[in-house]
Amino acid sequence: MTYKTTGTCSQTISFDIVDGKVTNVSFIGGCNGNLKGISKLVEGMSPQEVIDKLEGTTCGFKNTSCPDQLAKALKQAL
Repeated sequence: MTYKTTGTCSQTISFDIVDGKVTNVSFIGGCNGNLKGISKLVEGMSPQEVIDKLEGTTCGFKNTSCPDQLAKALKQAL
């Protein structure tokens, strides 16, 4: 799935859900190293586990963040 983000430096998030697990997460734009780290950390987790951990995360003065946008994308995919 490809998800267009809003309110963040990243523009899109791509991922797959295979056998109930999140895989192949990649962000276009944003803070490269941090987003690579998030992608590796959530690899193999259930979508709901990722949502529970990342939903509501903010970035600076923004009311969202790249991790929060990933949670929103996963909710939409479910």
